[in-house]
Amino acid sequence: MWLFNRKGPSGFSASSTAEEVTQGIDGTGLTAIVTGASSGIGAETARVLAMRGVHVIMGVRNMSAGSDVKEAIVKEIPSAKVDVMELDLSSFESVRKFASEYNSLGLPLNLLINNAGFFGTPFKLSRDNIELHFATNHLGHFLLTNLLLDKMKKTTCESKREGRIINVSSEAHHLFQYSEGIRFDRINDQSGYSRFTAYGQSKLANVLHANELARRLKFGIASAVEILIFLIIQFPLALSPLVPENVNFSET
Repeated sequence: MWLFNRKGPSGFSASSTAEEVTQGIDGTGLTAIVTGASSGIGAETARVLAMRGVHVIMGVRNMSAGSDVKEAIVKEIPSAKVDVMELDLSSFESVRKFASEYNSLGLPLNLLINNAGFFGTPFKLSRDNIELHFATNHLGHFLLTNLLLDKMKKTTCESKREGRIINVSSEAHHLFQYSEGIRFDRINDQSGYSRFTAYGQSKLANVLHANELARRLKFGIASAVEILIFLIIQFPLALSPLVPENVNFSET
C-alpha cells in the first residue's frame, strides 16, 4: 500500500527492512538484549544486529525455539555472536533471575530492546495474578529495564557511548483503548474485557513508560548519567518486510 511506502524524515518508510535501515552501520563492540527474539520482529532484530557485528543476547521463553533461531543466524552469519537466555516476561521471578544472571556475566549492555509480548489472547492471569497482556507487555519490561539500568549506566560511563532503550509499542496504543484509558484499578476485571483493547492498553503503558523514563534520565532525576532513550511505535501487522507470514503474535 502507498501509505507504507511513504518515506518519513529519516528517509525510510514502514516498508523499509531492518537490513536497509542498518546498511553501513558497524555495531562491533556493542552488546544488545532483545526480548522475544525467538520469532517475528524479535528474531529479525536479532539477526540483523548480529549481521552488523553486535553481540546479541536473545531473551526467550521457549529455549528450543530460541536455539533454532540462533542456529539459523549463525549458519547465515558464521561470525555472529549470539547467546540465548531464558526469560519469561509474564513472571517477575523469571525477570529477576534473568537480570541477576546477566549482571553476573560481566558483559556490557549498550542496547535493551523490549520487544516480547502477547497479542489478542483470551482473558488470562499471569503467574503473579495480573492480566496477561499488561503483565507481559508492560510490567515485565518495566521491571527488566529497572533491573538493568545500572548496567547500562556503567556501560555508558566506561565506553563513552550512549545507550539505547527501545520499547516496541504499537499503533494499537490509540486505536484500541478503554474509554477511561489505562484501567489501573481494574486491570484484572474480566467483565468488559476485550483482548484487543487489553493489548492496546499495554501498548499505551509502553509509550508512557518510555516517555517518563526519558524525562527522568534527561533531567537527572534517575541519575547524573544521561542515557538517550528512543521510543519505537510500530503496528506489527503492518511490518510485512520484517515479519514472516506465519508469525503468531500471541506466542512472541
